[in-house]
Amino acid sequence: MAAELCIIRENQVKGNPKKLRPGRANCARTAQSKQEKESLMCGIVGFVGARENAAEILQAMMDRIAHRGPDGQGQFLEGPVALGQRRLSIIDLEGGRQPMYNEDGSLVVVFNGEIYNFQTLREELQAAGHTFATRSDTEVLLHGYEQWGKAMLDKLRGMFTFAIWDRHAQTLFCARDHFGIKPLYYYQNDAGELLFGSEIKSFLDHPGFKKELNEDQLSLYLSYQFSPGEDTFFRGVKKLLPAHWMEWKDGALTVQRYWTPRFTPDDGPTLQEWEQAISDAMQESVAAHKIADVEVGSFLSSGVDSSYMAALAHVDKTFTVGFANKQYDETDYAREFSAHIGVKNTAYRITPEEYWENLGRIQYHMDEPLADAASVALYFVNREAAKQVKVCLSGEGADEFFGGYNIYKEPFTVSWYDRLPLWLRRALGAAAGLLPPVPGVNFLVRRGRPLAERYIGNTNLMGERRKKQLLKNYTGRVLPTDLSRPYFEATRGQDPVTQMETCDLNLWMVGDILLKADKMSMANSLELRVPFLDREVFELACRIPTKCKVNAQQTKIAMRGAAEMTIPPKTADKKKLGFPVPVRAWLREEKYAAILREAFGSEAAQKFFNTGALNKMLDEHVSGKRDNWRQLWCVFIFLVWYDEYFVKR
Repeated sequence: MAAELCIIRENQVKGNPKKLRPGRANCARTAQSKQEKESLMCGIVGFVGARENAAEILQAMMDRIAHRGPDGQGQFLEGPVALGQRRLSIIDLEGGRQPMYNEDGSLVVVFNGEIYNFQTLREELQAAGHTFATRSDTEVLLHGYEQWGKAMLDKLRGMFTFAIWDRHAQTLFCARDHFGIKPLYYYQNDAGELLFGSEIKSFLDHPGFKKELNEDQLSLYLSYQFSPGEDTFFRGVKKLLPAHWMEWKDGALTVQRYWTPRFTPDDGPTLQEWEQAISDAMQESVAAHKIADVEVGSFLSSGVDSSYMAALAHVDKTFTVGFANKQYDETDYAREFSAHIGVKNTAYRITPEEYWENLGRIQYHMDEPLADAASVALYFVNREAAKQVKVCLSGEGADEFFGGYNIYKEPFTVSWYDRLPLWLRRALGAAAGLLPPVPGVNFLVRRGRPLAERYIGNTNLMGERRKKQLLKNYTGRVLPTDLSRPYFEATRGQDPVTQMETCDLNLWMVGDILLKADKMSMANSLELRVPFLDREVFELACRIPTKCKVNAQQTKIAMRGAAEMTIPPKTADKKKLGFPVPVRAWLREEKYAAILREAFGSEAAQKFFNTGALNKMLDEHVSGKRDNWRQLWCVFIFLVWYDEYFVKR
């Protein structure tokens, strides 16, 4: 777990650049000694509901997620409650072992994550009369809950999920961090038993869990390429959403949001002042995230986020994956940049054979289908990093905080078209929607509707017309815009980029970016830390005006300027590529197209899809007539996932 940072929150007074910057003058300590606390990432599981063989059930649930914590485990069983934790040690001290109790044993906690400001909170709690038996941040959660109750969550800075059982009140309290870096799922059956855990798969080992497919989620998935919102593909299983807590008492479950991220642009400071403020904030955050009693590495692609991260952190090693096809390979760049900053780079080229062979394993670890082709590459970079280090830094969150996606340029391009009457744009868009999807046609379809009607996130794979053609049981009960609409309503009157960022922060980042980051790192028993996704960084980023984030030519304007203080301009200004993966090209080879044909002929495919339409799309792609690879891949990955959870198990 990372150290406390002495950070002065930036003043809200407009136009005072000196008040923008995190203070350092009075920081007597930016990192505590490694002897002061234990650091661990892990998985937690548990249930409320008396069972004669509760210990055996709990152990089976813990064993199911042993990959999250191969270094140890802990259990608490008493009356109706069972709590379990699997442990991945970063600093191995006895004082931080879990489950952990407060002084009188009335509270017990299992915890996954890091609380960066635990030192400050510890001192505050000691001043209030609390006695600590350890130097761990886990114990801060116990005493913080005693002192402040649910209000403790407003004080925490970190990434976390935890469960606290109050033995006197017979109450279970769980919470998830502000941005959803760490996952938590829950399920309540008809008998009133409550199950919770870091991964859904742990529920498979509880006799009170009824495994059923939630087919309503399939239609949403075909648009989003991930499972959005609080519902999951398992009927009755829900995600505890970011910045939410839940409380169980007497069989009743209450779920509530405790914090909401809001962008509040401040036009006072200059671009240069924002750049300096970002530089200061990121140096502080990266320092916090690097504290560990083990080597710390960093993922490195050719983009500015990971390059900036690696350079700021002075990591021990960088890790990169690529492909034999140069068009999809970033290993040469990573090797060159690592040499520039004086760090050893480990590069691994993924073969097509191992990419395809590991799809089932990867979807099993995801818990729910994720059709982001880059997630497979992420599995391999985590696998290679885990052979050498236990901790890696990664750049998740930079795009949502600082305006990094290319689609954010759209409000500044062909702006004259948006000044046409809406009725005319709607008519042109409706007509274009009847044509084959190509770039010009896609533009007319997209811009034929207001932003709130067309934007559901960074990816929008399929519209309702396409889904009606493909799905045998299309109902349209829940539309993608039903999930995105609340974020547009909450940002009504703000500029389009701010609205898109808010939508992405709540849907895309949680459902795709952070899902694959957590699941692929934990699948390989690797702790992943994300310094951009820090409350103090967001306190700054949320006030940067759009003009300092995006224009028609560039994204992440202020952040790139901050990065140029540390890395070469050619790297800081590099165009965003995402994580290039050659699936499009592979699917034009019969060898790989045949894998999809076989899947589309399966019993599962015939149950859910009009397979004739799928095969037609595949034929169009193979021939080069259409570029359908993303839609095809989305369907195929669902079938791979379904096979793992509903055919094999």
